[in-house]
Amino acid sequence: MKIGLFGIGSGVSTNPEVAARLARDAESAGFDSVWTGEHVVLPDPRMPPSPAEPSHPMLHPSTVLSYVAAVTESLLLGTGITLIAQRNPLVLAKEMGSLDYLSNGRLIFGIGAGYLFQEFDALGINFSERGARTDEFLEILKVMWLQENPSFEGKFYQFRDIQAQPRPKQQGGPPIVVGGTSDAALRRAVRHKAGWYGFALGVEQTKSVLHGLYDLGGEGLEISVTPPGRLDRQVVEDYQSIGVHRLIGLTPQNAEDSLFRAVDVMSRLIPA
Repeated sequence: MKIGLFGIGSGVSTNPEVAARLARDAESAGFDSVWTGEHVVLPDPRMPPSPAEPSHPMLHPSTVLSYVAAVTESLLLGTGITLIAQRNPLVLAKEMGSLDYLSNGRLIFGIGAGYLFQEFDALGINFSERGARTDEFLEILKVMWLQENPSFEGKFYQFRDIQAQPRPKQQGGPPIVVGGTSDAALRRAVRHKAGWYGFALGVEQTKSVLHGLYDLGGEGLEISVTPPGRLDRQVVEDYQSIGVHRLIGLTPQNAEDSLFRAVDVMSRLIPA
């Protein structure tokens, strides 16, 4: 079982000194990865389905992960998740390709379609098109990272006769891990063959989703889950027993001392 940490660049770890210490401590303790969330904006005042108060600070994923890459050597850098339907896919390909290049191939590119309709409205993006945009933009990312002479003809974007160098460091581009529990998300995970990520899912919920994933042909995918509560030895064993490969533990967001106490506790769960 791999153990990662969720929440770097959010709350108290938006402080650069805290983020750097958290990353270094995670690497030295043997955590395999740190993961960011993403919201460009939050509704003010807070209203469903917003996950946080509008005053909650969150750094942009590629920014904080580039910073973390500079103070670590082997720690994997996960986006959990990047809302690609909100982005220009060519800019996103450049952004994440640059992060993978500068980190010497350590990016795990977690993506999702998104759920916060107020955020889409603020960005001027049709919420009902998020699934179609996500699917097309994933194809564009692969074109930009892998094709010698990138060209594409889609519903939302068309291009040819362009280049964007340097390419990502990882052969085949950063692994794409798809987040979400909808049928569309599970099909997306199977199609792109890298992995699936479930956020705040209990053991029984995860088991149910995995049955659906495997029915679609998802055997062999790397499975990562952030449980809804704290990690302990029994929690690790429970998820491992149903085929989860990585647990990404929630870190406290509001106080530095509680953050590092939690990291210390979770570090004792890392296999020797």
